[in-house]
Amino acid sequence: MTTTNEQAQVAELVARARSAQAIFDRYSQTEVDEVVTAVAWALINPENNERLARLAVEETGLGNVKDKVTKNHRKTLGLLRDLKNAKTVGIINEDPDNGLVEIGRPVGVVGVIVPSTNPIATPMNNTLNALKCRNAIILAPSPKGQPSCTRLLELVYAELDRVGAPRDLVQQLPTPVSKALSMEMLKQVDLVVATGSQNNVRASYTSGTPAFGVGAGNVSVIVDETADLAAAAAKIKASKTFDNATSCSSENSVIIVDEVYDAMLAEFAKVGAPMLDADEKQKLQDTMWQHGHLNREVLAKPVSDVCSVVGLEREGLADSAFLLVSETGIGAEAPFSGEKMSLVLTVYRASDFEDAKRLASSVLSYQGKGHSLGIHTSDPERPQNLGQEMPVCRIIVNQPHCFATGGSFDNGMPFSLSMGCGTWGGNITDQNVHYKHYMNITRVVRTIPPREVTVEDIFGDYQRKYLS
Repeated sequence: MTTTNEQAQVAELVARARSAQAIFDRYSQTEVDEVVTAVAWALINPENNERLARLAVEETGLGNVKDKVTKNHRKTLGLLRDLKNAKTVGIINEDPDNGLVEIGRPVGVVGVIVPSTNPIATPMNNTLNALKCRNAIILAPSPKGQPSCTRLLELVYAELDRVGAPRDLVQQLPTPVSKALSMEMLKQVDLVVATGSQNNVRASYTSGTPAFGVGAGNVSVIVDETADLAAAAAKIKASKTFDNATSCSSENSVIIVDEVYDAMLAEFAKVGAPMLDADEKQKLQDTMWQHGHLNREVLAKPVSDVCSVVGLEREGLADSAFLLVSETGIGAEAPFSGEKMSLVLTVYRASDFEDAKRLASSVLSYQGKGHSLGIHTSDPERPQNLGQEMPVCRIIVNQPHCFATGGSFDNGMPFSLSMGCGTWGGNITDQNVHYKHYMNITRVVRTIPPREVTVEDIFGDYQRKYLS
């Protein structure tokens, strides 16, 4: 519950943001794009990126520095590619045939909930999208990620100063960040973007402010009998191990068709992913979940740390890239069927492709509905089949999953760190949240030659078929 003091703290930030945004509202498209480029340089600058990535890992204890550097760079550069020629100021589209002119307008002040898993990449992504549409933004970092976010903003301010833009376009909640402050921010801004825990997403939806939230991830990937198994193993490894599996788009389970099950396990072994035996699996399960929550001692940690915490002593196990556990159950009684955000991949054995679909559907029904599903196959029809039947917004075909869902240079998805999951995941959008979600559009509507229809045009076939 918020107090008068917290309401006043947030109100001051919002007032400053509105003053800055009123100035920014008068910028031309060229001036806006210069601000976006300047702010992005605060992270693209390799020296800054390295320092921020190192700080993020030290403070949150999640992920690893090398991959965070890569993530910060690629996600920011990819987003800049998407934004480069996008129109957001003035007339953004004209449709003379329909008498319509579309004008891009800001939403005002955007409030963003930032997860501890991505304390640098997520705020930068949201900030660039917000600024592209002439908004101000207020960030609500996680307590563990706040120092990283503070340092990022110091670098952003230097770039805003360089181009003469108001600093108050980009702010964050004061230290120490509290749940009450974050909840108050949700009420006072004009638009909310919430990435992270489902509690935060639900709070955003009930705040009374328009909100884009994202659903829970629990990615499954199917490997069918037509797949290039070596390529599939290499891609799954690249995705699963990236930043120690901090991404909600990392594979949490693999469903292997029986015909290639043993061969696929052999390929996993070649890339450094051994299968745990029953005793090792039980020890891991007993340690990974405590009082219904993931143990932070194994969350996004190297396999060597996991083995040490769990007490897995098999020779060579600690040197693995990631660990496999065999599973048949799905649901709360089988915790390995859910999201783990750790270097552990659950393996299911399916009798055939239809059985693989059944298993994938069951996993999604338990957790992750709406997010995404992967498949490694050489059959051109199966991805479309999944797209017509599975309750997800993305079918990722023959790609490392965590790189593909949030946009990649070799696919057509927008670069984003916020994946909408549609109504399946309780979200208002099924898209990757991108700049268009941070913009209002005013439509100027003029008359056109009328396009009237008759009753016969609409009902003629129906009448002849059913009413004659």
